[in-house]
Amino acid sequence: MTEKLEKHLNALKSKHAALDAAIVEEEARPYVDTMKVQDLKKQKLAVKQEMEEVEKELA
Repeated sequence: MTEKLEKHLNALKSKHAALDAAIVEEEARPYVDTMKVQDLKKQKLAVKQEMEEVEKELA
């Protein structure tokens, strides 16, 4: 069970980093799509919350 949770946590960390990179990339554009940035930030927050839940289970 612990190994499965650790793998899930690592996948979440990768997804969180990818979302962060997508936000930075979108914000660097000359015409920022604010709706897209908002959506990416919501997704990133949801992933962060799930990461925190998994970390609590591992503790």
